[in-house]
Amino acid sequence: MPAFRQAGQKTFITVVLIAAVAVSAVGQNLIQQCILNASAPYQPHTPLIPCDNLPLDFLECSEPLDLKGNETARQDLGYGCTKWGGNRYEEVQMTAVNCSVLPNIECWGNRTFHREGFPCLKYSGHYFVTTLLYSILLGFLGMDRFCLGHTGTAVGKLLTVGGLGIWWVVDIVLLVTGNLMPEDGTNWMPYA
Repeated sequence: MPAFRQAGQKTFITVVLIAAVAVSAVGQNLIQQCILNASAPYQPHTPLIPCDNLPLDFLECSEPLDLKGNETARQDLGYGCTKWGGNRYEEVQMTAVNCSVLPNIECWGNRTFHREGFPCLKYSGHYFVTTLLYSILLGFLGMDRFCLGHTGTAVGKLLTVGGLGIWWVVDIVLLVTGNLMPEDGTNWMPYA
C-alpha cells in the first residue's frame, strides 16, 4: 500500500508540473501576442500598460534633433530644435524625441515612439555655483571668464587685476542676474 501511495503522489506531482509548464507557456505566448500585436485593442485589465505611458526610467531616448535654425524642416518633420537654450522657461523651445523601451520591460504597443516635451538645451559641464565661486574668489584674475570660455576678456581682466576691482564686482552681478553665460551658448548643468 505505501508503494502504491508513493507512486500515486509522484504521478500527481508530475501531472501538476506538466500542467503548470503548459499554462505558463500559454500565458507567455498570450503576453507575447499582446506585446507584438500593436493593432489589437488595448485591454486595461491586463498587467501591461501602453509603452508610451512608461516613465523615463524605463526608456532610452535620443538627443533632440539639431535642425541648425531651419524652421521649414521643423514644420515638415513636426519636431527638432531650431533654437537652443534660453534663460527663462518661455524662451526654451520644446521638441519630441525618439524613445525606445529598455530590454526586458514588458508593455503594450510599439516599443519605439516619439515622446513630446523635451527641452532644446545643451550642456557642456559649466556649473553655476562653481563659476560663481571662481568669480568671488579668483575673479580679479579673470578665472570666471576663463572658465566660461571668454578668453579675450579674461586676459584683459587678468592684466588689469579685475579692472582695478570694478570689473570683478560687475562680473559677479552679471553672473547672478544671468547675463554672463558660457561662450559656447550652452546652459548651466543641472544638479541631479
